[in-house]
Amino acid sequence: MITLYNVRPKGHNIGNDAISVALRDQLYNTFGRVVNIIDIPATALYESHAKAGLSSKTIYEINRVGDGVIVGGGNLYENNEVDFSKTALEALEVPLMLFSNSIGKVYNREKKLVPRTDVIPDDKLKILHDYADLSLVRDSSTLKHVKKIGSENSIFGGCPTIFLGKYNDYSKWLPKSEDVGVLISIRTPSLINLPQKYQIALTSELLDTVKGLREKGYKRIRLLCNDSRDCEYASYFRDYCEVDFVYTSNVFDYLSLLSNAKLVISFRLHATLPSLSFNTPVINVSYDERAESLINDIGLGEWDIKYINEEKLSDSIMDRVERLEDLKTIVAKASEKWNEIEKIQSDAFFKFEKLVRDNMIKRGIIKK
Repeated sequence: MITLYNVRPKGHNIGNDAISVALRDQLYNTFGRVVNIIDIPATALYESHAKAGLSSKTIYEINRVGDGVIVGGGNLYENNEVDFSKTALEALEVPLMLFSNSIGKVYNREKKLVPRTDVIPDDKLKILHDYADLSLVRDSSTLKHVKKIGSENSIFGGCPTIFLGKYNDYSKWLPKSEDVGVLISIRTPSLINLPQKYQIALTSELLDTVKGLREKGYKRIRLLCNDSRDCEYASYFRDYCEVDFVYTSNVFDYLSLLSNAKLVISFRLHATLPSLSFNTPVINVSYDERAESLINDIGLGEWDIKYINEEKLSDSIMDRVERLEDLKTIVAKASEKWNEIEKIQSDAFFKFEKLVRDNMIKRGIIKK
């Protein structure tokens, strides 16, 4: 058996688990069989133990047990949530792949894009890329940044969650009696990196969106929480517009909800991308550079709603609701880009697979 380590985000957001499922699908497809995948949290920030990232402890274990290591995917660069040691990286004996990680700017009070205060330092990011055998970044804005700091070995690779629907049918995971209805995938306003006036306005915009959906005949409407920290905010809507919320820590329940929804209105990329993969109608709302960039990269820029540019967000959402047929045309036009991204990812993983096998031969683990 081939054993791979995956250093990945394991915090609150179930979107990270959706990325992990998509990555496993890609690996099984590439290697042609099940491979051992050992997850390591990218940072000790959310964990009760110290084993995380590419530290001396984890790289010692990887060298003794593993045949390759993948860092990602997720917002690891943007949040500075990947721990590693340069000294330990120098001792790494197996191929290292960086996959589908992102970094991006946020909007300030003047509606200008500025760096986040918690972003990974450029010198630290450069070190990680210097030791990588392969680097696929998630979006074009991230690619621009890593090339600016001197990482010439990086290429654009997209996010694997847009291909989830190609590998498995997640629609049958829920009980047969479950009526999913419309899901509004929210983010608690205080966790949205936007000026406060947009955070404050969001609740009113969501209430107006619910009202508009009901006027259009949608009866079953729920808020979808990707993160347990969203649940308290979501519970507010039960009293004010009789809208309940749904939360699960099980990624297969989550993917099944998206697969069976009549419509998804999403403030979360990893509700938007799986929905697209399942052909579920979805309306995306972006509020930072990385989201805007990725949605544009996959050919859906004209369908995206940029919250920072909207005078009345709910009106723009309802405009898309009335034009859902247009989404089919836009997705059809975007299919060529999706095919290109799929080929980029596939080619990169076959390169990684060859690096892994060649390294195993070199180390005498398998015969040529």
